[in-house]
Amino acid sequence: METLMEALPALGDAWTLILQPMVLGYLVLGVVMGLCIGVFPGLGGIAGLSLLLPFMFGMDPILGLALMVGMVAVVPTSDTFASVLMGIPGSSASQATVLDGFPMAKKGMAARALSAAFASSLFGGLVGAAFLTVFILIARPIVLEFRTPELLMITIFGLSMVGILAGRVAIKGIVAAGLGMLIGTIGEGASSGDLRMSSYDYPYLTDGLKLVIVGLGIFAIPEIISLLRQDRAISRETQLGGGWLDGVRDWFANIWLSVRCSIIGVVVGVIPGLGGSVVDWIAYGHAVQTTKDKSKFGNGEVRGVIGPESSNNAKEGGGLVPTLLFGIPGSGSMAIFVGAIALLGSGQIEVGPAMLQNNLDITYSIVWLLALANVVGTVICIAASGGIAKLTTIRFALLAPFLFMIISFAAFQSGQNLMDLVALFAIGLLGILMRRFDWSRPAFLIGFVLSSPAETYANQAIQIAQSRFRKSMGEGLEYIFSPIVIVLLVITVISVVLGLRQAKNILAEGDVQSGSKRAPIVFMLAVTAYIAYAFYDAASIPSYSRDRVFPMFVGGVCLLGCAVLIIRMMLKPETDTIFADRERHGDDADATHSLWSTLAWFAGLLVLTSLFGFIIALGVFLFAFMRMRAGVRTAFAAIYTGAGIAFMLGMAWLLNRDFPPGLLQEYVDLPWPLT
Repeated sequence: METLMEALPALGDAWTLILQPMVLGYLVLGVVMGLCIGVFPGLGGIAGLSLLLPFMFGMDPILGLALMVGMVAVVPTSDTFASVLMGIPGSSASQATVLDGFPMAKKGMAARALSAAFASSLFGGLVGAAFLTVFILIARPIVLEFRTPELLMITIFGLSMVGILAGRVAIKGIVAAGLGMLIGTIGEGASSGDLRMSSYDYPYLTDGLKLVIVGLGIFAIPEIISLLRQDRAISRETQLGGGWLDGVRDWFANIWLSVRCSIIGVVVGVIPGLGGSVVDWIAYGHAVQTTKDKSKFGNGEVRGVIGPESSNNAKEGGGLVPTLLFGIPGSGSMAIFVGAIALLGSGQIEVGPAMLQNNLDITYSIVWLLALANVVGTVICIAASGGIAKLTTIRFALLAPFLFMIISFAAFQSGQNLMDLVALFAIGLLGILMRRFDWSRPAFLIGFVLSSPAETYANQAIQIAQSRFRKSMGEGLEYIFSPIVIVLLVITVISVVLGLRQAKNILAEGDVQSGSKRAPIVFMLAVTAYIAYAFYDAASIPSYSRDRVFPMFVGGVCLLGCAVLIIRMMLKPETDTIFADRERHGDDADATHSLWSTLAWFAGLLVLTSLFGFIIALGVFLFAFMRMRAGVRTAFAAIYTGAGIAFMLGMAWLLNRDFPPGLLQEYVDLPWPLT
């Protein structure tokens, strides 16, 4: 009660601070900027906040916070546009939304999917703000209870979602997750700095692959190529569905799912380092587990949109708990947020316990701004969803080159290296083949995302546990099996058992029909060969290094799974589901254009970029594509090309970014943007 009485004056002061026309104006400006940033795949909150950093120096604290919170709050809302309309994850936090949102758009229910997502996002954002309000003074001891074993169990719980998303052949899903984890270990090890699947002779891989590249490659490239091959609009229907009101009704009919997933978002958001990369998968898995008819998931089940979107915005409120209480950023965007706060005013605001003691009114202003930003952003999105959803009726050949341009630019920004585009192409090819042969791409991505925290927490937990066991058996067991760990362990076991039992009813990649034996077996052998080499590479690391343990363990489990799959392929007839192949039946089999001729366009952009630089290559690519593939008139192709290049120049100028250079730039001194 004493704590509440101390907080009440600060709550009132916070409302006084934010209910000023200037503050509300900055909040709306931040919301609009966040919506614009979130619409473009691969950019997200980190890019948006980076854009604002130069303007934070000396700005009035409450105005600067209104601008930043407005942007941070709505990026998880607006990135839904790309996920639903294009099948491209708008950010790492909207990957699960693709699984059912995009199929809904293909069926002509884009507006319904968007409005259900926005209603869920609004509710989740308000739940996150309410949680932050209540727990901002009492969450400190709770967060401090999460030590390394608890963090490891949270990570393992995230991996348990693989059982739910594994698809009809559960072992394929497990091997796909293991493959993602092995690709996540590429580069220098966290413990001793030993290299895995990389060499200093080729320094690009020493830092590992970035999530934005893997996310875009594994989801965006396959969907773009597939739709482009069919030479039609995203939606087969001329109608977009019942509009935004139907989606709101869907959300209200599933409000308890939204409540549970919002709580999941808050809880996971509180844990630093997990946040947006895993929360949507956990929420999606929960939505599947709690639905009786699981056959619709992956084919346009609205609950598969409501669950992840409720958790996405709620996690922003949860993520602010460690950020504001301890100064520990819960995510990449929160890290920039912390840095930006230090630039405000005269630098008198400092996140952490001092902020709660000296600036409690400012702290609660952030809470109320977060709630208001969610309301304003959702209203704008719902109002615009019907019009924006009409993008799905445009012939995809007119959208594809623009999307190639955006994702190439986004991928390059992750490392500012031409090899970013090569990696995007390689992961994209892997994604195409996984989609073709019904390997779970969500399971792969979960494995990749959780590879680093799983290895880090496992190594730390083992080291600390060993020192505790040296003291006494009781102290070691107490460290490993805390009450929180036991609860999480029970939940994880239940999740795995239910997930594997239900896997046969879940179409992770849609209803893919069986084909011949040859192509699926060749892909299976290629996956096995990579895993075997990764295992051998890890085994070659000196035995005293901990950097060899994790990839060897994962590789060993995966090789066992591969052996089981190969034996099953030898024994089963070609009608078995293990031989699923999209090129034999369905949209891909009936596509107007072949896979390799379509993929050659993206490869051509990559080759031209390596020779002449991105801008020159982009101009040639856009004009040639529009004339030769889209079949439009020369004048239209020229206007399209000019508009695309102008858009790219504007993005680069706003974000203060460069373009990928080519060999030409090494021999000729060219002006920007050709440099």
